[in-house]
Amino acid sequence: MFPYDGAIAAAVGNTPRSISDVLATMQAIDGICSDTDGLKWFNQLYLSVTRAVEAKVSAVGFGDPGWLSELDVQFANLYFSALAGGLTEGSCPDCWKVMLSARHQTRIARIQFAFAGMNAHINHDLPVAIVLTSVARNTIPRHGTAQYNDYTSVNAVLGGLIDIAKRELNVRLPGDPLPAVSHLEDLIASWNLAEFREEAWDAAENMWGEPDAEIAARMDLRDVLVAGLSRALLIPVP
Repeated sequence: MFPYDGAIAAAVGNTPRSISDVLATMQAIDGICSDTDGLKWFNQLYLSVTRAVEAKVSAVGFGDPGWLSELDVQFANLYFSALAGGLTEGSCPDCWKVMLSARHQTRIARIQFAFAGMNAHINHDLPVAIVLTSVARNTIPRHGTAQYNDYTSVNAVLGGLIDIAKRELNVRLPGDPLPAVSHLEDLIASWNLAEFREEAWDAAENMWGEPDAEIAARMDLRDVLVAGLSRALLIPVP
């Protein structure tokens, strides 16, 4: 869809092993994308979120900082995998296809692309990332654990970044102003990152220990629902 899509696919071709690797890949994507590419604005928000997580992990006070670092890497790899498949073969979850297929539409606001990407990544990918991290770190996703407490402790910082994005990205894709009144007002006001992250944790708990076939069925249904929400998020502004 964009002449540089091959360069993005190449940038996500290697699997990151650390938060630093994740940041390097996101910075590469940011440098490749033009301002009129909706992907740029999700990636840029995700980049700021990852920087904040890295700073928090480096600080003192987490019960299991290694778990949080692992989650960051597992989570980002699902995004990179969706990009690699979606940009080369069209083989990625439908919730990602919705955003990737609309990323050239200039009547859609930057904040809509940022939220559609967050929707796909948090509401679809995050439960999987929590399960993968729990397997890798030999833990169990349960409320009240050190891992859950660390997971929720970053909500305030991440929520603050979302609030900044709501103000700075509330323009059309090329950067021109939006109408004074639009359907985006309710969309922006209702977006609550902490609630979405809590639901993702609940989903991971529910998937834990289930047979692979059951998990696959759950994820197929989740993909349908999340893709539907992304379509609603990406309705162009008149």
